[in-house]
Amino acid sequence: MDAGQVITVARQTIWVIVKTSVPLLLVSMIVGLIISLFQTLTSIQEQTLTFVPKLLAIMLALMIMGNWLLSEIVSFMQMLWGNFGQYI
Repeated sequence: MDAGQVITVARQTIWVIVKTSVPLLLVSMIVGLIISLFQTLTSIQEQTLTFVPKLLAIMLALMIMGNWLLSEIVSFMQMLWGNFGQYI
């Protein structure tokens, strides 16, 4: 396995990580922004108020997108295991 193959596998790995984590991070960011707006408009300055809505939103997003996330990760692992002979 030469340096080019290592870089290719590392680049693909980082891309799968980004592709599967960004949707959940966006959900968390949007919910946090909405809660912050609500706190600003109502002058409620409770720091722990964002925790439960973010947790519920991320759980809901995982329930909705979980199948896609798992299929992306599994297909990447199948590709890695399928090319295992080339890596040795």
